[in-house]
Amino acid sequence: YNAFTLKICRTVLLTNFSFSLSLLCSPPVLPHYSVFVSLIDKCDEPLASPLSHTAFTSSSVFSNGYAPGYAKLNRRGGAGGWSPLDSDHYQWLQVDLGSRKQVRAIATQGRYSSSDWTTRYRLLYSDTGRNWKPYHQDGNIWAFSGNSNSESSVRHELQQGIVARFLRLIPLDWSEEGRIGLRIEVYGCSYWSDVINFDGQGVISYRFKVKKMKIIKDVIALRFKTSESEGVILHGEGQQGDYITLELRKAKLQLQINLGSNQYGSILGHTSVTTGSLLDDNHWHSVVIERYRRNVNFTLDRHTQHFRTNGEFDHLDLDYELSFGGMPYSGKPVGGGRKNFKGCMESINYNGDNITDLARRKKLDTSSFRNLSFSCVETHTFPVFFNASSFLQLPGRANHNVVSVGFQFRTWNPDGLLLFSNLDDGILEISLEEGKVIVHINVTTATKNYRVDLSSGSGLNDGQWHAIRLVVKENFAMLTINGEEASAVILTTSLTAASLLVITKSKHFTHLFIVHGGGCRQTWDSFSCTCDGTGYTGATCHTSIYEPSCEAYKHLGRSSDTYWIDPDGSGPLSPFKVNCNMTEDNVWTTVMNNLPPRTLVTGSSREKRTVLQVNYSASIDQVSATITTSAEYCEQHIAYSCRTSRLLNTPDGTPYTWWVGRGSEKHFYWGGSGPGIQKCACGIDRNCTDPKYDCNCDADHKVWREDSGLLVYKDHLPVSQVAVGDTNRPGSEAKLTVGPLRCQGDNYWNAASFTTPSSYLHFATFQGETSADISFYFKTSAPYGVFLENLGNTDFIRLELKSPKVVSFSFDVGNGPVELSVHSATPLNDDQWHRVVAERNVKEAVLQLDQTYRVSRLAPAQGHTRLELFSQLYVGAAGGQRGFLGCIRGLRMNGITLDLEERAKVTPGVKPGCQGHCTSYGMYCRNGGKCVEKYNGYLCDCSKTAYDGPFCTKDVGGFFEAGTLIKYSLAPEPVSSSRDSRLQSHQLWPQEVNLTREELSLSFSTSNAPRCSSTSAPKLRTIWRSLQVRYNLGGLREPFSIDVDQRNLANGQPHNINMSRVDRRITIQMDHYPPVSYTLPDASDTQLNLVKTLFLGKVYETGHVDPAVIERHNSPGFVGCLSRVWFNGVAPLKASDRPLTPVSHQGKLLESNCGASPLTIPPMSAATDPWHLDNTDAEFPFNEERVIPDGVNRDSAIIGGIIAVVIFTILCTLVFLIRYMFRHKGTYHTNEAKGSAESAAESADTAIIGTDNPETIDESKKEWFI
Repeated sequence: YNAFTLKICRTVLLTNFSFSLSLLCSPPVLPHYSVFVSLIDKCDEPLASPLSHTAFTSSSVFSNGYAPGYAKLNRRGGAGGWSPLDSDHYQWLQVDLGSRKQVRAIATQGRYSSSDWTTRYRLLYSDTGRNWKPYHQDGNIWAFSGNSNSESSVRHELQQGIVARFLRLIPLDWSEEGRIGLRIEVYGCSYWSDVINFDGQGVISYRFKVKKMKIIKDVIALRFKTSESEGVILHGEGQQGDYITLELRKAKLQLQINLGSNQYGSILGHTSVTTGSLLDDNHWHSVVIERYRRNVNFTLDRHTQHFRTNGEFDHLDLDYELSFGGMPYSGKPVGGGRKNFKGCMESINYNGDNITDLARRKKLDTSSFRNLSFSCVETHTFPVFFNASSFLQLPGRANHNVVSVGFQFRTWNPDGLLLFSNLDDGILEISLEEGKVIVHINVTTATKNYRVDLSSGSGLNDGQWHAIRLVVKENFAMLTINGEEASAVILTTSLTAASLLVITKSKHFTHLFIVHGGGCRQTWDSFSCTCDGTGYTGATCHTSIYEPSCEAYKHLGRSSDTYWIDPDGSGPLSPFKVNCNMTEDNVWTTVMNNLPPRTLVTGSSREKRTVLQVNYSASIDQVSATITTSAEYCEQHIAYSCRTSRLLNTPDGTPYTWWVGRGSEKHFYWGGSGPGIQKCACGIDRNCTDPKYDCNCDADHKVWREDSGLLVYKDHLPVSQVAVGDTNRPGSEAKLTVGPLRCQGDNYWNAASFTTPSSYLHFATFQGETSADISFYFKTSAPYGVFLENLGNTDFIRLELKSPKVVSFSFDVGNGPVELSVHSATPLNDDQWHRVVAERNVKEAVLQLDQTYRVSRLAPAQGHTRLELFSQLYVGAAGGQRGFLGCIRGLRMNGITLDLEERAKVTPGVKPGCQGHCTSYGMYCRNGGKCVEKYNGYLCDCSKTAYDGPFCTKDVGGFFEAGTLIKYSLAPEPVSSSRDSRLQSHQLWPQEVNLTREELSLSFSTSNAPRCSSTSAPKLRTIWRSLQVRYNLGGLREPFSIDVDQRNLANGQPHNINMSRVDRRITIQMDHYPPVSYTLPDASDTQLNLVKTLFLGKVYETGHVDPAVIERHNSPGFVGCLSRVWFNGVAPLKASDRPLTPVSHQGKLLESNCGASPLTIPPMSAATDPWHLDNTDAEFPFNEERVIPDGVNRDSAIIGGIIAVVIFTILCTLVFLIRYMFRHKGTYHTNEAKGSAESAAESADTAIIGTDNPETIDESKKEWFI
């Protein structure tokens, strides 16, 4: 996407002298890359040495023995080579090769046996010997290194081969010991091609073999040169609206192509791409157009733009012919009165046919030419280039009273002197000031001074040619710009011309590499980009300002909203808007469409279907190439409501209606079904209205039916068209709904972990010649390591962690190594994710870390600009570099995300994802625990659960004596002390409370009944006898009571309860029984207002409390064990032993697991744990099992077993004695045996509970227990 701008000026002076003068100047600066037609196996013949002496000319000669004819490589004739009269920067040596040749290399020597040689030089070339062009390489006018002595030969291969007849060498530096000295040789071969001269009238018509061509693939190649800024190079069109046009507009090359628009106008196929600049320089330019379906490569002088045409059609439908050189006379309105091409073309090829050869052999229609010429007619005027210090001085004629000056100019500089001349009695000056032409005439007489000022035009520094004509006569002066009279001034004295006329111009030029529609401001010296409104930023508008996905916005802390995303970053696709839904477990990306819900369709039939176009807020290319490609799952709802309108017919019949998805393919399945199955959702579920059909609508009933469901095969999505074909019968109608496209998952977390210092991944060579942007995330505990590297012959690019606080970006494009480093204030090897963004372009290089640290460096004004790499791209260590240990994810290079995980699957030493992190072991964080990633393992964050322990599986519980209570303050109260202030600021109540819902879960065991287990003031009451739940939310005279279970739950066994309320719906689950739902009366309020306190064990409050709680249950309170208590995000038991929490308690509370069975997690073996730690005091993972070696003696095992049985018997006896003692001391009395008997008599379920939970309930109020 490189726009190149050339710098040329063209000057034609029309004066009152007896001759007209054409001024030609230095060649333009657009890099010239030739496309050769004649191919020779080895194009390396010496071209200069066979030439005669007369083929060599020069700017000057030191003496006869130093003539240019002696400047042949390895020759010793004359003085042994060429030397000019003066050794300065105005000298040159020129060779006439006799005809146009392919030049592939050049070699130089110094003058034989002397101190004269040239150390540095430039190469110019030309077809005519007047209009010169400098040789370019790496986007710059190239300077070749020369010799360091007089005898050795230095040869340079031309990376960009040239075709020319004349060559000119310009010495830039030479021997400090002597003067300029040169002997040269040029290597190449003959060149021949068919050339056609277009006069601006004639057009060559290439007729197709058939009347209409339906073309899926095109290859068009040609070379052209012209001095005109406008002209159609080729054109073809079809009756269906397809066309292809290649033309010059304002000296830029524009390709317009249309593969077709639909009859509704909703698909617009017109595509226009512009490249190049100042192509009216009368130098050869090569063009190649390659198209396959909608993919196009558009190449100008070896610089290629890749793009896809708009619309959804793949074929170029052309009628009759393709014309070269202009528009056909029967052209459609697309012609628009455009000019025909005027200039020369050669080597025209269209899909394998040599158009120039066919025209020479009169196989094509050339009747429109007045005089067809197969040689290039050269123009008689050529441009002249002026730099900051150059000028042209011409002789004038004295004693004339008329001055007439005319010339053309073009520039990007707003100011500069164009012409200056002395008059016999004054001066004449023409200048450009702020883009306007200003003429100053000063006349001095013996009595008075006269000054005449003329101005005309505006914005003339736009790089286009502008014509100036100034006529000054006695008492009259007129200035004309671009043929329009600007002003006329009557002078009161006559003017007399002087003998000197000076023309000046200034400044230099640089290339333009602006992308993504950025604006350009430039002078001859430099350019700058305006990126406003493009969605991109940077020196060349290369870097997107938007995130690539909704997932990325989520990790920036953004909530659900509409966002701009740019999935391909610096790639060709522009940003677009999507809806991001971040409230679910997964982040959903939604792309809306413009089809109204339940769009009415009538009057359609199989012969003439109604096609409804579905257009999205993003183009199909943006959706298909980004969202659906990288998403893990996509869905789109589609619904067809019908009345006497059939949908798909039978699986074997022709469908009445179909839809078109990605790739413009028709699909005959409906929502709820899948590819290859011509059914609707009811056909899959076998519940259609009429079982003989697989869609409800296919029953053809006269009542409204509907077939709807989700389309989930993402390679077919999104739906772009729906063709409806059965609504033309009486009473027949249908309503269509196509929902938005919804996708979840992307490659934001695409990661690989490098487990050894020598491990790396390799990818194809990075193509970042003029613009390279790289971004990725990394985390490591290592102090250094190479992130990635790509090498060329001398060029390279590398990103590296140099030290724990330094990230470096280094590269070399041929001007020497450049390194940028950012220094972090904190260590980067902290096992946390850090983001690196690096960019290099022709203007600057930038390195950014964590959106905090940034460093940049400007590119040199002259020198190499193209990054040429040849090796594979290595991610990680390669070639002996310091290896990277850690994780890299989200690696994007020039907008393309590299699939690290897929490559890591087949690479030793690299594992997909971040092994040992939550992607692999997050499943072990149970009961709502949050997995926290660490490089060498992971931790489970249990702070938001009612559990504790390394896996959030350890029960947090306590034993409640009679009178013991826990008070948890949910609402802060006014406080005065600093300690209370700290407590108030550390509330554990969630930040967002929905007062219309509660979530409660706990485990309990008791042998005392009835007792109060927990209550929350002011309105929620949860009471156990058997089990009763009481609600008082307002609106009712008496609290709403729910008798959950009439069994005796005070049986000493653990029981679990899970309860939730949403508005009036209450759901309760006891133990392993199915959930049961209850509904509050309509008169009841649904808001739990004034939430203040949560009590466990008993209620201690002075306000209005449910009398049933106070009178019947509150006096003794709950006696037994509570664990796993969780209420709307609050774990009061867990908080009771934490500092600075709003919890207080009365009575003695002892920690106990309450007989609840902890979840056992099998330990991981070292073989399956990549982050296994050898140290025994590591926090995680751990394994306390002992593995018995194979060599253990069998007798030892038997003896150990006997000892274990004896110890177990002794322990059981001790337990029995201790329990018996405590029973008789009266400290604690249990009814466990009695309760068990009662439960056995009540039901078999209670017996099962007792069997499934054999653990002994430890309810000792002592601070020690067994």
